[in-house]
Amino acid sequence: MSVGILTASAVIIGVLFLLLGLSVWVAISLFLTALFAISAFASPPAIKVLSSIAWNAADSWALVALPLFIYMGELLLRTRLSEKMFNGLAPWLGRLPGGLLHVNVAASTLFAAISGSSAATAATIGKINIPELRKRGYDERLVVGSLAGAGTLGFLIPPSLVMIIYGVLADVSIGRLFIAGIIPGLLLALGFMGYLAVVGYLRPELAPRTEERHTLGERLRGLLDLLPVTLLILAVLGSIYTGMATPTESAAIGVVGALLLALAYRTLTWSSFVEATLGAVRTTSMIGLIVAGASVLTTAMGYVGIPRAVAEMIAAMHLSPYALVVVLALFYIVLGFFLDGISMIVVTLPIVLPLIKAAGFSPLWFGIFLVLMVEAAQITPPVGFNLFVIQGISGRPISFVARAALPFFLVLMALAALITLWPEIALYLPGRMMGR
Repeated sequence: MSVGILTASAVIIGVLFLLLGLSVWVAISLFLTALFAISAFASPPAIKVLSSIAWNAADSWALVALPLFIYMGELLLRTRLSEKMFNGLAPWLGRLPGGLLHVNVAASTLFAAISGSSAATAATIGKINIPELRKRGYDERLVVGSLAGAGTLGFLIPPSLVMIIYGVLADVSIGRLFIAGIIPGLLLALGFMGYLAVVGYLRPELAPRTEERHTLGERLRGLLDLLPVTLLILAVLGSIYTGMATPTESAAIGVVGALLLALAYRTLTWSSFVEATLGAVRTTSMIGLIVAGASVLTTAMGYVGIPRAVAEMIAAMHLSPYALVVVLALFYIVLGFFLDGISMIVVTLPIVLPLIKAAGFSPLWFGIFLVLMVEAAQITPPVGFNLFVIQGISGRPISFVARAALPFFLVLMALAALITLWPEIALYLPGRMMGR
C-alpha cells in the first residue's frame, strides 16, 4: 500500500470515528465521510451520481422484507407471547442443572425464529424472565448475561434482518442464508445452555433448580402455550423452505400472523398499533439511511483506491486461508467496539468479500461467520446494543452487564472457530435442501 493511500485511509477512518465519537448519527457520519473522502483525495463525481448510488442501494426488492420483519417484531413485542413461552417451557426445563435460566435461551431461540431482531428478542424475553428469576433467587450475573447472550440468537436464527442486509449487498440468496443459519443457531443455543448447565451443576446455589413438580399432563398442557409461536414459525419459515413464498412474501405472512396473535391475546389497542407502526418506520428508516450512506462511502473509497490497495496489501502478506479468517475475526471484534452490526457489514463488505472469495471460502459460509461477528458486537462495550437493552430492563450498570455477558461472547467465538474448521455445519442444509 502506497504512502498516499495509507495516509488517505488513516484520515478517512479518523474522520469517520471522530463523527461517530461526537454522537453524529451513523448514516449522516457515513455520508459526510464519503463527501470528505471524495473532495480531499479524488476527483469528485457529480452530486447526481452520488444520489443515484444512494437511491440504488435502497431500491431493492429483497430489502422489502426488512420493514415487514421489523414490523412483525414490533407487533410481537406488544403481545403476551414471552409470558406464554415462559409458562410453556418452565415445566420442562426447570429441573435441569441451571434451572430456569435455560428458559432464557429456549424462549430466545423460539422468539428469534419469528422476530429477526437481536434487540427485540432480548427485550421481549427479558421483560418477563428477569422479574421471575429474581423472585426465585437466581444469580443476577447469570440472569442478565444469559439474556444478553441469548438475545443475539435473533440475528442467527432465521429470519434475520442482518442476513437480509448481507444477502442484498453480497448478492447471496436470502433463502439459502436463512437455511444456513439453522444448524449454527441451534448449536449456539445448545452452547449457551451447556455453559449454564455446567455452572448450575458446579454452583447450584447460583441457579437453584425448581422444586415444583409437574405431571405429564400439566407439561403437555404447558406446550399449548407454545402452539401459537410454533404455528407462526411454521408459517414464516415453512413457506420459504417449501418454496411457496419468497422471504419478502413470508415476511408479509408473519405480519398477518403477528396481528392475529395480538388480537387473540387482546393486546392490540389503537395505541399499541400506532406505537408498533411508528417503531417499525423509525427502525426501517434508520437502516435504510445506513445502507445508502455506506453505499456512497464504498463508492468514495473506490474512487480513492482504498479497496484495491487493501486487497493488494493483504495478498502480499501471503496469509493462509485460516490465518486470514483469524485476522478478520480480530478486526471485526475491534470494530464491534465502535460500530453497530449493520454498519460493520455495509462499511467493510466491499473490501472483505473479494478477499474471502480469493481465499476459497464460500460467500454463503462467510455470511454466517459475519453474523456471528455481528452477534459478538451486540454484547461488547461500549456500543453493544443488547447490553443497553438489558441494562434498561434490569437497572444494572452497563459494566456489570458487559462482564456478565463475557462467557457468552466466548461461546460465540468457539462456534465461529467451529464453523471455520468445519464449514459444512453451515453449508450442509442449503446444499441438501436447495442444491449446491
